[in-house]
Amino acid sequence: MSTMRTKLPTNTWVVATWDEFIQTIEDPAYQKAKGYYYNGRMRIETMSVGPDHAKDNGIIAIAVTLFAAIKNIPLNCLDNCSYRKTGVRECQPDVSYYIGERAQMVPTGTAIANLDITPPPDIAIEISDTTLADDKGEKRLLYEDIKVSEYWIVDVQQAQIIAFEIISSGSRRITQSQVLPGLKMAVLEETLRRSRQMAHSQVVAWLLTQFQQ
Repeated sequence: MSTMRTKLPTNTWVVATWDEFIQTIEDPAYQKAKGYYYNGRMRIETMSVGPDHAKDNGIIAIAVTLFAAIKNIPLNCLDNCSYRKTGVRECQPDVSYYIGERAQMVPTGTAIANLDITPPPDIAIEISDTTLADDKGEKRLLYEDIKVSEYWIVDVQQAQIIAFEIISSGSRRITQSQVLPGLKMAVLEETLRRSRQMAHSQVVAWLLTQFQQ
């Protein structure tokens, strides 16, 4: 195994073997970092999470779970769970969901979710503040190959959601979830905008009126 450079470039894709990637993410210096591996390259994200990112992460997780609860759709939510196809790829979406009959397939335990024995989540979401270009580019290809059903990007700065349905030939833009029928991206975007001015509890009260229609 080759020796890693002393100061590894972070927040960018770096050519690396799988062993080098594992060596890096297991280094205590990167204990709080997010790790991605795809197509012979790794990306270690060490950027701190600001309040806007954290708030959007929270309200989106709440909104999607609330929708499923009102519509009586089984759903399990995972926050910052890592998914690994050993030797091939790894990702750590900010939020991910197992939905419907697959809700019971949600991984358990303290180890990284092993995609050799666990199915991928139905929805993977990246909350994008400073990583938008990469989330729309390389990570979208990564999630296509992981074969999630949908990949959503939350643009923190613009309060927008760029959602993709993963299909056999790649991915295509959607304005409404296909795995949570009736959940429109426009409502989630309005949720983000309202959360800039209102307490989350007030936003949830508004969501109740939207989802119960």
